[in-house]
Amino acid sequence: MHNETLDPRLKIKHRSASRPPLPSLNRNLPAGPLVDQYGRQISYVRLSITDRCDFRCTYCMSKAMTFLPRDQIMSLEECLRVARVFVGLGVSKLRITGGEPMVRPNALWLLEQIGQLQGLRERVLTTNGSQLKHYAAALRNAGVNRLNISLDTLDAGRFRTITRTGSLDKVLQGIRAAAAAGFVHTKLNVVMMKGFNDDEFEDLVRFALNEQLDISFIEAMPLGAISGRSGTHVSSQATLARLQRHFELIPSTESSGGPARYWRIPGHQTRVGFISPLSHNFCDTCNRVRITAKGELHPCLGHNAATALLPLLRQHPDDDEAVRQAIMDSMSSKPRAHDFKHQMDTPQVMRFMSMTGG
Repeated sequence: MHNETLDPRLKIKHRSASRPPLPSLNRNLPAGPLVDQYGRQISYVRLSITDRCDFRCTYCMSKAMTFLPRDQIMSLEECLRVARVFVGLGVSKLRITGGEPMVRPNALWLLEQIGQLQGLRERVLTTNGSQLKHYAAALRNAGVNRLNISLDTLDAGRFRTITRTGSLDKVLQGIRAAAAAGFVHTKLNVVMMKGFNDDEFEDLVRFALNEQLDISFIEAMPLGAISGRSGTHVSSQATLARLQRHFELIPSTESSGGPARYWRIPGHQTRVGFISPLSHNFCDTCNRVRITAKGELHPCLGHNAATALLPLLRQHPDDDEAVRQAIMDSMSSKPRAHDFKHQMDTPQVMRFMSMTGG
């Protein structure tokens, strides 16, 4: 089996979707479901395919990041194997993340292969939007159902400050390219930061309404060695109260399969969501795990416990049973809850968000 990560001489083009499909391994493995020690069924996996990004967002990575060497990250074939094993264990939603997933050479091939996995109902991509102008139509054709796009500000200067390298105009073009390609319920993810973008929350909602997008406001999590977070914290409750002065917000029981709690604005399709890992712990309903680009399975974003899948993938290239068993065993290390609230200035999880996936 050809492995693009392990062969550094291979030259891969971004649009090389002609790579032949891989044979399915262990088709007769018994199906899930995958249940943790507290009875929560895992139906949602966030799979990072790269730790690299064309932005350097201040809350996501340090200014001088050191990225993983090529032989320490999963090949696309290995990513597909992991996805296939999880689907066999009852996972129905898969989110591809990074870094920025679309800077990974040949990412479209992987998304096309994932699109063919039977039993997978949702195939979602989290992106910074920088590459969507070029890839939106191809992503739709590859079977991606929905997009999440990070957008913390509509001010070009602020955007440059927070991303260090990014272009707001390029992201806005990408958002419109996604709509033209037929994506609906595309969601904007806004990380809330006091003194930086909290004066734009109303404008961001208006933008979402005008563009027929969903939007989620996210409390910043204490991940990585980034200081001073407590001074920039904005709670979901404070933002909700602020928005209610400008919009009629009606609570909704809708769910996108993740941690967001949604509100509706009458007369619009836009959903306004809040993801509140600090102020409203949602761990009792947690249905997800994360896989880093280096093949580490993290049962909880707020803890350091992880299971290394990459050695098993390479020790057993033709047999998924060892990987499957390791995934099942990892459920015993999924904690009841995380505690970000008391870690704002002394984070216990030192990996940056870009390493775990958005």
